[in-house]
Formats: sequence, structure tokens, C-alpha cells
Amino acid sequence: MKKWVARIALGAVLVVGGFGIGYWNTSTIEADGASAVPGSVEDPVVTKSYVDALVGEKGQEGNTGGDKLEVVTVPNGKILIANEGTEIIVRAGKAVAYSPDSNGLADVTGGKDVFKGQPIPANHLVIFPRAGRGITTDPGFTKTVTVLVRGGYTIQ
Repeated sequence: MKKWVARIALGAVLVVGGFGIGYWNTSTIEADGASAVPGSVEDPVVTKSYVDALVGEKGQEGNTGGDKLEVVTVPNGKILIANEGTEIIVRAGKAVAYSPDSNGLADVTGGKDVFKGQPIPANHLVIFPRAGRGITTDPGFTKTVTVLVRGGYTIQ
């Protein structure tokens, strides 16, 4: 019977000692400042609405530029002027390249440049290397052009 009591006493000492060591380690870490308590001033919890507002302030939505594709309709006779680095894909209608000078657009799918007035093939990825270039409806086409746009643009 003495062995049984000794084993229980030893187990109790180990359990109490383990809690003591755990408490000592926790208070030491907090006192040193090596680890912050989750949700405290040193390690705050942020909400989804806070992050969404912060991302919105950076201009990641709408036609200011972003990483999502936006469906845009270009009315007949209007010009979609793209920002530098904007990407488009013509999905419906007939579009031609617009540039205020003799330089063109990068047709990545076709592996060639498309110059002012040349048609932009449907379903080709086109990148605008400089701001101020864009697309417009083909002069012989009387309807709107539907494009997918990733990046900033204006319609004039």
C-alpha cells in the first residue's frame, strides 16, 4: 500500500511542478516582450471591413486599376483610353487600335504590334505599354464593342 501512496504523491508533484514551470515560462516571455498577447495593443486583431476599407483606399477597385477583369461596353464612336499596363480582350464587336502617335499596342496572343487604325482580333490579349493609347469601334461598324479590361481606363 505504501507504493501506491508514493506513486500518487509523485504524480501530484509532477503535475503541480509542470503547472509552475508553464506559468513561469509564460510570465517570462510576456515580461521580456518577446511575444505579444493576441488581441492586445502589441498584436491587434483586424476585421475584414478594416482590410476592405484599406484596400479600397489604395484604388484597387473600379476603373482605377486592379487585378480583376471588368466587362466594359465601348459606345460606337467613343474611345477607350487605357492607362499604362492595362490589358484588354475584345469579346464582341469590331475594334481598331487608337494611338495619338505612330506607336501601337502589344497583341500578346498574336505576338505582334497593332498600330493605329488596325483591327484588334477578337479574344486576343492586348496590353497598352504607354498611357494615352486605346481602342475605338471600327469605322464601318455601327454597334458597341464589348471588352474585358484589367487596369485603369477612361472612355472619351
